[in-house]
Amino acid sequence: MGGQLSVLMRMHAESVQNHSRAPEEDGQPDRSTEDHQPGEVAAGPAKFPDLSELPAELGLEVLKHLDATDLCLAACVWQNLAEDEILWQGLCKDQWRYASVYRRLRAGGADRSYRHTYLQLDEGTLTFNADPFSGMQYFISRGLVDDDPAEIAMFLHSSSQMNPQQMRRYLDQRRDVMTLVMDLQNYRDQFLPAALRKLFSKVQPPEDRGNYLQTMLDKFSVKFCQGNPQLGLSTDTVYILCFSLIMLSVDLTSPHVKNKMSKREFIRNVRHAAAVDDVLSGHLYDDIYLRGHIAGRRPALGCR
Repeated sequence: MGGQLSVLMRMHAESVQNHSRAPEEDGQPDRSTEDHQPGEVAAGPAKFPDLSELPAELGLEVLKHLDATDLCLAACVWQNLAEDEILWQGLCKDQWRYASVYRRLRAGGADRSYRHTYLQLDEGTLTFNADPFSGMQYFISRGLVDDDPAEIAMFLHSSSQMNPQQMRRYLDQRRDVMTLVMDLQNYRDQFLPAALRKLFSKVQPPEDRGNYLQTMLDKFSVKFCQGNPQLGLSTDTVYILCFSLIMLSVDLTSPHVKNKMSKREFIRNVRHAAAVDDVLSGHLYDDIYLRGHIAGRRPALGCR
């Protein structure tokens, strides 16, 4: 999308230039009326339509396919259309599905536009992804997110822009927010490895098996069992399986492990640790073997 607006604007400028150029410019005769039979209409150069001349709803339909950067550039040409609140509201909610400020904007009590809100949310996200604590302070001080654990949790859960590593740093220090973030997860009808991958794509796992990982997996086990009661697994069993899958991931993907764990060994180890059907254990092993690390990377997860 990044280059589409530039092409669009260049085509528009060229069409205007062609429209205003004199027929005999540069010493070239005007041939637009030559070689036509009487009664035929001469085919002139195609003119790219000015969006401002189109019906407003059609112009907005074109502009809504632009990202924020291109929309800002489009405002240089079509200011009234490109600054439309509906367009910027859509961009805001596409990247930050929930923010406390939206409630005030709907009620008309916020002294800002959705365009201004987008720019501030973008600035706050850049700050958060460098330093999560400074970033969250930015969100709160600008009135974008209320200084309330539930509001912060909903904001972090709903955004697709936060760096997973910085999310982990923040939640490690704010266990109250982490608990609420985990409560918002939904793993209904998901295979256990897929649910773990979903979790770790949002919040990067720590480098060690400390209290933070234990707390996270404890909360995860509760939510997984709530969404999959048909499996008949207890939270303790899911908790054990989570650690088993993480360690299997390390074993199968680490170049430092020469003798990889076999499927038979994994099934035997799980059988000794939890009351799990061997068929399920086999499917779990196959998933990691075929799809790779449960966290999408190779954390140390050593005994520190």
